[in-house]
Amino acid sequence: MHNMTRVVFMGSPDFALPVLRALAEHYQIVGVVTQPDRPSGRGRELKSPPVKTLAMDLGLAYIQPEKLRAPEAMDQLRLWAPDLIAVAAFGQILRPDVLALPPHGCVNVHASLLPRWRGAAPIQAAILAGDTETGVTIMQMDKGVDTGAMLSQRAIPIQAEDTAGSLFEKLSHLGADLLIETLPRYLSGELQPQPQDESKATYAPMLKKEEGQLDFTQPAEELARRVRAFNPWPGAYMDFGGAILKVHRAHVETENAPAGQRLVYRGQPAVRARGGLLILDEVQPPGKKPMSGKSFLAGARNWSE
Repeated sequence: MHNMTRVVFMGSPDFALPVLRALAEHYQIVGVVTQPDRPSGRGRELKSPPVKTLAMDLGLAYIQPEKLRAPEAMDQLRLWAPDLIAVAAFGQILRPDVLALPPHGCVNVHASLLPRWRGAAPIQAAILAGDTETGVTIMQMDKGVDTGAMLSQRAIPIQAEDTAGSLFEKLSHLGADLLIETLPRYLSGELQPQPQDESKATYAPMLKKEEGQLDFTQPAEELARRVRAFNPWPGAYMDFGGAILKVHRAHVETENAPAGQRLVYRGQPAVRARGGLLILDEVQPPGKKPMSGKSFLAGARNWSE
């Protein structure tokens, strides 16, 4: 049976779906707040955030305010009268009047081991930095960006082949499980929130598309991490014959060589970078589907210089 705690959920992308599903199984979800539909793709038709689609499937009330501070959004929140607001990848900062609304405050599922990697892109940041582990933190929200006291944390190793996409998947389920385990002890008051150690805080800003450009004067290891961190979004890429070649998967072979030269290494396209070769395992030429490096070479006669 549902716990009768009244919960409002706020979230938008795929990452938030397991969290909303788990909450709906255990609590009374009185309302869902998600981002507005946005134009998407070539035809620019409106696309709903994944959380809206799931809320509709679950028969939950939802609103999509452009800004949470809009009076009608605040009125709706007050009408829903939540005991707790649960947040996962919502994409808007919560203002003091929202934070103060529920008696049990606002609790966030954050995809890093805080205080490391506060901010918008913690999963990508952990891969880019070569961290050996990441995880999820369930935290109380305050007016800062991911600065609130922590309720619980769980770590997982970052595997050599993990991409941002594979970690998103793992962490979204880990976060859902941890939230459901944490909430009863939090709501009953037996869980004491732990303040974060400010001296260890790091920040993970939003990624920009141009950061996906591979700069072959950098160490090969770093480039391989960039490919994994930018898969699936916004994607790593390099210039090839004046066109953009997307690089979905790559690995490193150690070999000292001058940077930037393209060559074929054991039947695969490769580019020399600092301290090694970046072997392109899967690429996507303009207007084509993703393909293996080997298939790409069959059509790219001018690859080796």
